[in-house]
Amino acid sequence: MAEDDEDRADALFHALADRTRRDILRRVLAGEHSVSALAAGYEMSFAAVQKHVAVLERAGLITKRRNGREQLASGDVAAVRSVGSMLTELEHVWRGRISRIDELIAADDTTDNEES
Repeated sequence: MAEDDEDRADALFHALADRTRRDILRRVLAGEHSVSALAAGYEMSFAAVQKHVAVLERAGLITKRRNGREQLASGDVAAVRSVGSMLTELEHVWRGRISRIDELIAADDTTDNEES
């Protein structure tokens, strides 16, 4: 994986590591929301919600646009799919390792049976 890809993966997983940010992402993937409307659903300051939105935006998971005085946030489905692809890639690596371990155990069992 290239260095830029690793930096992007770090940003994506950092953004998704927080429960509030995952909830915000779910809400904006369902439809565009103003940051004010998003903030109304949490027991934290508007500024704190803005910071969570900023982290998601820097990671590329959401986009924002202005409509008058409102900031409207939308989820980026392609970015979410890229996270899924990264996890699938990691799953394939581990499945390959587990298969190799199974093969070694099976080969060891065969050797034990031949010796007895």
